[in-house]
Amino acid sequence: MTERKIIIITSDGDKFPVERKVAEKSILIKNMLKNLLPAEDEEEDDEDEDEPIEVPTQNVRSAVMKNILEWCDHYKDYNFPDDEQDDDSKKSAPIDAWDKNFLNVDQEMLYEIILAANYLNIKPLLNAGCKVVAEMIRGKSPEEIRKTFNIVNDFTPEEEAAIRRENEWAEDR
Repeated sequence: MTERKIIIITSDGDKFPVERKVAEKSILIKNMLKNLLPAEDEEEDDEDEDEPIEVPTQNVRSAVMKNILEWCDHYKDYNFPDDEQDDDSKKSAPIDAWDKNFLNVDQEMLYEIILAANYLNIKPLLNAGCKVVAEMIRGKSPEEIRKTFNIVNDFTPEEEAAIRRENEWAEDR
């Protein structure tokens, strides 16, 4: 018995044929497939077996999906530990070198990968993306952060001074 083909369809209509274990790195897609495919102990009609399963992903455009699937393919044989417990050591662990290189993209693509990882429920990719953004912020002043992320300062000098006074306790001095 051959495994049915899985085709992921992006918001802009592109189709990506993928292996099941690549697709199932996304918990969203894994749950969809669980509902669409018969259980392993159930028989499947022979004519259905040749029909590919199409999985629509309305919130992910093809350029982003291409990156997401590259990441999923890289990790297809890796079983990530259950993330039920929020372990502080995982949060402070350095970014995997492959992930860091993979996420070395322009800011817009990085944000779209993070949003897509959240939508598709790919927690390890979401965490890696957030760590990259955290690295972009670490050790920078508010002005440097605004410049990095193109954020306009809409505080008056008086409002900004008041906020700094209120939050002095949080400053590293």
